[in-house]
Amino acid sequence: MPHSESSNSSQSATDQLCQRVRQLRTQNRWSLERLATASGVSRSMLSQIERGQANPTLAVTLKIAEAFGVSLSELVGETATRVSSIEVIRADNAEHHYRSDEHCRIRTLSPLDLEKDVEFYEVQLAAGGLLTSAAHFQGTREFLTVEKGRVRIRSGEEEAVLARGDSATYPADVPHAIENVGRGQAIVFLVVIYR
Repeated sequence: MPHSESSNSSQSATDQLCQRVRQLRTQNRWSLERLATASGVSRSMLSQIERGQANPTLAVTLKIAEAFGVSLSELVGETATRVSSIEVIRADNAEHHYRSDEHCRIRTLSPLDLEKDVEFYEVQLAAGGLLTSAAHFQGTREFLTVEKGRVRIRSGEEEAVLARGDSATYPADVPHAIENVGRGQAIVFLVVIYR
């Protein structure tokens, strides 16, 4: 039995939505569980939507759009066929937590699939926390900015103390370290450039 025009357009909209939800979830590196938590839509419903087995209500579609931080038209409209060039790394994405213990937490802020010539990190150090690193490849440098607290950086035999707002660059092809010398937590942003 042939489909009517409205049936066809409804089917293509559903197909477009299922592809777009899957695409956004992959881009954000979210599991179905993560999207379910963010949107308030059940995991089973999301799975059916992605497989094109469910035609969600407007309210459900809106919840999904809000979870991804896109408008309803961006989720279901013409732009749905365009692949976004913006890659978002969410603060709670566990894949980007490089290290986490009572003394130090390191979160990767750059995409994991980048060529390994530039890396960007957020480093949180508890009071007295110390992050030591062996020498990287020859020519490697680190750029550090202090967001909170006071830290001492060491590069080879040299050292400097930095406070909030201070920045420094130093050779990282020698043993080097970042130490929290303040009374509270220190937060620094670190860029590693390999040459």
